[in-house]
Amino acid sequence: MEALASAAKFEGLAFLDYSILAVSVLALFVIAYFKGREERDTRDYFLGGRKTPVWVGTLSFVATEISAMTIVGIPPIGYMENWQYLQFFLGSAAARVLIAFVFIPAFYKFNCTTIYEFLRHRFGAGTQYAGSSFFFLTRLFASGVRLYAASLAVSVIMGWDLWHAIAFFTAVSVVFIGFGGIKAVLWTGTFESLFFFGAGAAVAGWLVMHIDGGLAGAWSLASEAGKLSVFNLGWGMKDPNLLWAALLNGVFGSMAAFGTDQELMQRLLTLETRKESQRTLIYTIFTSFPLTWLYLAIGTLLFVFYGQNAGLPLPENADKILSHFTVHVLPAGLKGLVLTAVVLASIDSPLSSLSSSFVTDIYRPLVRKDADERHYLLVSRVSVVCFGFLLAGIAWACSAGSGRMLWLAFKMNGVTAGSLLGVFLLGLLTARRSNRGNVAAMLFSAVMAGTVLYLSETGRLALGWSWIIVIGTFSTFTLAWLLGPLLDKEKQE
Repeated sequence: MEALASAAKFEGLAFLDYSILAVSVLALFVIAYFKGREERDTRDYFLGGRKTPVWVGTLSFVATEISAMTIVGIPPIGYMENWQYLQFFLGSAAARVLIAFVFIPAFYKFNCTTIYEFLRHRFGAGTQYAGSSFFFLTRLFASGVRLYAASLAVSVIMGWDLWHAIAFFTAVSVVFIGFGGIKAVLWTGTFESLFFFGAGAAVAGWLVMHIDGGLAGAWSLASEAGKLSVFNLGWGMKDPNLLWAALLNGVFGSMAAFGTDQELMQRLLTLETRKESQRTLIYTIFTSFPLTWLYLAIGTLLFVFYGQNAGLPLPENADKILSHFTVHVLPAGLKGLVLTAVVLASIDSPLSSLSSSFVTDIYRPLVRKDADERHYLLVSRVSVVCFGFLLAGIAWACSAGSGRMLWLAFKMNGVTAGSLLGVFLLGLLTARRSNRGNVAAMLFSAVMAGTVLYLSETGRLALGWSWIIVIGTFSTFTLAWLLGPLLDKEKQE
C-alpha cells in the first residue's frame, strides 16, 4: 500500500514512456512515406489500388472501429456500470453479416470509390449529395467528440493544456494522412490494432497482479457489486441497456455505422474482390469483440483496484479514470503504452474518408468535372488539411460540455444515421424509384430524430436514446417509399 501511495504522487513521464511514444509516431510517418510516395491518382489515394490483403483490411477496420472512444471511453463504462455494453456487440455481429451479403455486393457492382456513388446510380444525383452531406454532419461531430476524448486523456497524462493536445493530434494526422492516403491508414491501422491488444493486456495484467486475491479475488468482488452483468432482461422503452433494445440498436446502429458511413466502408472497398471484402468484414467480428471486452474489463478491474485502495485519489470526472490511473499509479513503460495507445487510436482519424467523399461526391461532379488526376489529388490533400482544422474546432467546442463521451458520440450519430440507413435500405431491398422523395424523407426524419432526442434528454419523453436511429431508419424508408411517386412523378414518366 505504501508503494501505491507513493506512486500516486508521481505524475511525470519517464524517458522510456517518451521513447515508446516517439518510436510509434515515427513509425507512422515512415509507413506514410513509403506508402504515399507512389500515389498517382485518387484511385490510389482513396482505394489503395484495391490491393489490400485481407488480414490488413481486417486489422485496419478494427483500428478504425475501436478508436480513442474505446481506449478511453469504454473503461469508464466498466468502472461505473457493468458489461451490458456487450449486448450491443451481439446485434453488431448480425449487422456485419447483413452488410457483407447485402451492401458490399452492390458497392462492388458499381465500382464505387465512395458508397454514396451507389445512391447516384440507384436514385440520382440529389440523393447522392444528400447522403454525402449527412455523412459529413454525422462524421464531423462524432469524430470531434472522439478527438476531444483522446485530447483530454493525453492532456491529463502529459500535463498539457487541452488545446495543446488537440493541436498535436491535428498536426500529426494532417501530415501523416495528407501524404500517405488510405494506404498509410490501412497499414498503420494494422500496427495500431496489435498495439491496442498489447497495451490493454499489459495494463490488465498489472491490475490483476496488484489486486488482493488476483483474478479470482477481482472476479468475486466485481460479481458481488453487479459489475459483471451482461444481459438485462427487463422491458421498457427508456433504458437503452435492455437486451432486446440493445440487440435492435446494435443491428441498426452497426448497419448505419459500417454500411452507410464512408469512414469504415472505405477500408472494405480497398480489397480487390467482393468476396475478399465480405470475408474481411466477417473476420472483424472475431477481432473487435475481444478488444472491446478487454477494455471493458480494464474498467472493472479499476473499480476493484480503487475499492481496495481507498486512499488513492480519484478524478473528479469518471471519463478520466484510465488517464488518471495511468498518471498516478502505473509505472514507467506502462504509462508510455497507454499514452501511445490513445495517440495511435486518435491519429487514425476520418480525414481520408471525409476527403474522399468531398472530392468524389461534391467537388468532382459540382465544382470541376474535367480536371486531370493531379488536380484532384492536390485537392484531396488540401481538403485533408481543411477537415483537420475543422475537427480541431469541434473538439475544442466539446470541452465546454460534460457527460459520458461514448454515449454522447452515439447520440449525435443517431440523429442523421437513421436517415442514411433508411435510404440505403430502400435502394438495396426494393426497386422503388425516388430521388427528391429521398431528400425530403431524409431531412424530415433527421429533424424528427433530433426532436425526439431533445425530448428524451430533457425528460419530456420516456424513450431511450438508442431508439433514435431505429425511428429515423423506419421514417426515412417509409416516407421515401410514399413520396417517391409524388415528388419524382415527371422523372418516372
